[in-house]
Amino acid sequence: MSEQKKRINYTVACVNEFARKHDISAKEAFQYLFMFKGIAFLKENYEAEHTLSFDTVLEDLRILCRRNGGTI
Repeated sequence: MSEQKKRINYTVACVNEFARKHDISAKEAFQYLFMFKGIAFLKENYEAEHTLSFDTVLEDLRILCRRNGGTI
């Protein structure tokens, strides 16, 4: 599997887990994460974040998005 495909799959998994944890749709989760810079964070920090548990990554995303104006 190519590196790009791994990164895409990881991002999709993170969005789906975020949606599940916060009881929202995957579309709503993606829009929220995109708006509050969570997707960019995952893209920029893939090397470190993909080695962590989903719980840790979801907490990182929650903190980052709140700092950028999110309310979840």
